[in-house]
Amino acid sequence: MISGRESKTIWRTKMHREGSGAPQSFKDLPQDVQRVCTALHDGLKAALGSNLYGIYLYGAMVFPEMKNIHDIDFHAVVRRPLAAREKSEILNLHNKLADEYPLAGDDLDGWYILLNDARQVSPPQHQVCRDLYDNSWALHRAHIRAGYCIVLCGPEPDEVFPVPTWLELMAGLANERLYIEKHLGEYRDYCVLNLCRLLYSYKTKKVVVSKYTATMWALDNFNTWGPLIKAALRSYARETDEEDNRLLKSETERFYQFACDMIEEINRG
Repeated sequence: MISGRESKTIWRTKMHREGSGAPQSFKDLPQDVQRVCTALHDGLKAALGSNLYGIYLYGAMVFPEMKNIHDIDFHAVVRRPLAAREKSEILNLHNKLADEYPLAGDDLDGWYILLNDARQVSPPQHQVCRDLYDNSWALHRAHIRAGYCIVLCGPEPDEVFPVPTWLELMAGLANERLYIEKHLGEYRDYCVLNLCRLLYSYKTKKVVVSKYTATMWALDNFNTWGPLIKAALRSYARETDEEDNRLLKSETERFYQFACDMIEEINRG
């Protein structure tokens, strides 16, 4: 079972300075998401025992306005480096969850990090895939610290994760921009929606926002790009049609260049 942390409402009901509404609690999540998260929690407890310090969910699922949850983002914090047996059991657990739950295939997006690293500002190293570092660490901390987080086990986030500075957040946004540039031809809908979020963050100086809220803001502020943005929304919801695909294929790179120009203008201003 999930620990009693999700019933501790002090963290999740405090006033939020960013975001569009109070974050979801565990009981608010769709049943299929709850089942995956419960199985993840139970499996990690069995695999890691006392080495497991905490599991923190964040991302789209925690925002109340998100209608389509395609992935489950989390940080699992461990007290000491993972032994070979622990790594093997974690990989087996992920494979087992992918077999049992469609949502837990490639969409179970987790970072396994050391407790000492979680308390630092530099990007933490993935303890299973050790060639990976969380280059969005400042952005993840901002979301978690703002309360857009569900604690499956462990202490409250403000006891673990340091507050990011604006310079750190700027570096995180720049990294997101590089990721988008690299994957423009692969994940066009994702890139269009994330460009909306980048534009929102640079303009408002707020990074704790869902793709949906940032997209609604972009539709209000850049209406000439409305058809492309709406096509990306439909595609992300897996409701795309031939015209949407045509728009995404022909206009995504142009929207990327527009967004980059706007960001440069905002930074100069």
